[in-house]
Amino acid sequence: MQRFFYFAMGLALLAAQPGKAAILELLQTTDLPGIEGDLDHLAVDSAGQRLFVAAEDNGTLRVIDLKTGKLQRTVKGFMNPHSILYLPEQLELYITDGSKAVQVLDSNTFAVKKTIATTAGADSIAVDSKNHTMFTITGGKDVSMAASAVSEIDTKSARLIRELPISAVHVEAMALEESGTRLFVNVTDKNYLAVIDRAAGKTTAQWPIKEAKQNAPLAFDEAHHRLFVVCRDPGKLVVLDSANGRSVVSFPTGARADEVIFDKVHQRIYVIAGEGKIYPYGETDADHFQPLPPVSSSAGAKTAVLSPDGRRMYISVSPGDGKTGAKVLTFAVN
Repeated sequence: MQRFFYFAMGLALLAAQPGKAAILELLQTTDLPGIEGDLDHLAVDSAGQRLFVAAEDNGTLRVIDLKTGKLQRTVKGFMNPHSILYLPEQLELYITDGSKAVQVLDSNTFAVKKTIATTAGADSIAVDSKNHTMFTITGGKDVSMAASAVSEIDTKSARLIRELPISAVHVEAMALEESGTRLFVNVTDKNYLAVIDRAAGKTTAQWPIKEAKQNAPLAFDEAHHRLFVVCRDPGKLVVLDSANGRSVVSFPTGARADEVIFDKVHQRIYVIAGEGKIYPYGETDADHFQPLPPVSSSAGAKTAVLSPDGRRMYISVSPGDGKTGAKVLTFAVN
């Protein structure tokens, strides 16, 4: 009954403010020609007004000019680019590139400066900016390996520090604690959230996800000690207490989600569902959340990034689901 109560609260709130702008408003669409397979994750260069998009199945990096909303450049030479870390102070891009491990590029010329050899299958990332380290999921079923790992990389020296094994073939997103040393990892095929002590380099807890299966996307509200786990079977958003893994509340959500974002500016959670909708949830405090009306996107729109100021959301649309061309949707966040 609780989730229906909060859903009604959200609808009443919107109905009481008929003149207020929608939570998300589509501003523009950028077409990405020549792509038939999946797109993956994105990164924003706020100062340079650029958006980087990993075209996973196309083996390219697409660069969009955010001032014009047009495709600015196509960078070739990748195998399967997945996640992107932009380091403006170093003028570098770190790109996880499947079987080619991690590529380090000059962010102006896009020349490859270094390739960091890790276990094959580099994919999702988490970043510890304070300590200049990046963590990436490697191994697993996508590269026909019987186990996975978390590979830790020094982003100042572009070198592999170590790899922490995970006894699972399907590991998805991570979330990093900035005030402590914990790294949270969604172990998808075994239906638990792993807690890794980054300082000690070992797993300290395994928190089972009981509400649904295939826990994949993950986000973190560190100020309120809340983890947002999205499951795919069935689609469900599960809110956990980051202190002990206790389940706080859960809500139904959209199908085929590949991204969940916590918006600390507006105190919202957004689940980006490949079925063609964005599912927002309002956060009143650490124990009270309410689903808000879904926002239409496009079939195949399943990865996204929020601008650092919280004013724009960029969503990549993979062409397979909607039988249309690849594109990026730009939404204003109100």
